[in-house]
Amino acid sequence: MARLTHAQVLILLLSASMWTISMASRQYGFNNTDWSYKRRPCPQNSTATPNKIVVGGSQNWTFGINYADWALKNGPFYFNDTLVFKYDPPSDTNTHPHSVYLLPNLWSFLKCDLSRAKVVASETQGGGDGFEFVLKSWQPHYFACGGGAGFHCNNGTMKFFVMPMFRRRY
Repeated sequence: MARLTHAQVLILLLSASMWTISMASRQYGFNNTDWSYKRRPCPQNSTATPNKIVVGGSQNWTFGINYADWALKNGPFYFNDTLVFKYDPPSDTNTHPHSVYLLPNLWSFLKCDLSRAKVVASETQGGGDGFEFVLKSWQPHYFACGGGAGFHCNNGTMKFFVMPMFRRRY
């Protein structure tokens, strides 16, 4: 059995901590100004059937939005939910188009290393109704924009991750 390096253990602990804090924050109403217990009746995205969620809401997948913050505020996300990425295709007026990459791990996500990432939506696939990505596996999904030769990801805002959860049956 392979042993984990110190860096791998640190990344694993960081991931688990981030997930735990985000779930406590969403379910119990914790925030950085009021640490009192406030049980929410039900998470925002907790219907019995899969949801279609437009990434970025009415602002879509665009430069200048903090998508990590957006994901935290719009989660939790569940199995078979569909993330819809809408963005303008390249044109004379859009010289810095977007794309959607799926990064392989937390380290790639933190460093915006797109070298081993998979392009799941090209610069032209976000137009019209957008590109749809269904959350089909129980694992973290790390998304980033490859636009501007990685600048859109590296500036820290056009990336986010989700960890799909099992739906509760009411």
